[in-house]
Amino acid sequence: MRARLLTAGPDALADHEMLEMVLFLALPRRDTKPIARDLLTRFGSYAAAIAAPLQELRGVEGLGEAGAAALKLVQGAALRLAKAEVLHQPVLNDWDRLMTYLNTVLARERVEQFRVLFLDNRNRLLADEAQGRGTVNHTPVYPREVVKRALELHATALILVHNHPSGDPTPSREDIDMTREIVSAAAALSIVLHDHVIVGNGRWLSFRKGGLL
Repeated sequence: MRARLLTAGPDALADHEMLEMVLFLALPRRDTKPIARDLLTRFGSYAAAIAAPLQELRGVEGLGEAGAAALKLVQGAALRLAKAEVLHQPVLNDWDRLMTYLNTVLARERVEQFRVLFLDNRNRLLADEAQGRGTVNHTPVYPREVVKRALELHATALILVHNHPSGDPTPSREDIDMTREIVSAAAALSIVLHDHVIVGNGRWLSFRKGGLL
C-alpha cells in the first residue's frame, strides 16, 4: 500500500486501505484492517469515518484514543487545506471553491452550526468563525454579537452560513427572520450582508440566488 501511495498517489488506494494506513501510524502493533472495515461498515465512507463524532469513534472496538486522535488529525488537516484555498481570497469571484470549502466544513455535521464569513472591502475572507452550535434543527443567533465581531475584525461585509443536518437546505421561517434582523443590524453600521448560505448533505441554498435577500 505504501508503495502504491508513493508511486501512484492516494487515488490508488481504496477507502479501507487509506484508513488502514492512517490507523497503522497510531496503532503500529495492531492489525488495523478489521478496524478500518468496521469504520466503513458503521459510517459508510472514508470521509464519514474521519468526520464522525468523537463519542461514536470511541465506541469502535480496537480504535482507542490513539486511533480516534489519528482520524481527527486527518479531518483537521483536510479542513485546514480547504480553508487555505479561500482565506484572504476574494470569495465572491469563485463561488464553486467557496461552496467546496463550506461543504467540507459543514455537510457532515450532526447538529446545526452557524458560521459567519467576515470580508474586507475587497471581499477577501478575513475570518470564518463559528458563532454557535445548537440542536439538530436550531441554533440561537444574536445579530448584535455578529455585528460586534465584524467591527472587531474591521470587516465591511458578511456571508452567513449554517447547515441543516436533515440534508434539506430549504430555509425555515426562523432562518428568514433571523437573516432580516442581521441585515438591519449590519446596515446600521454600513456593513453589507452579501448572502446567507444553507448547507445540506451535498446540497446548498443561497438566499441571494433564491431571491430571499
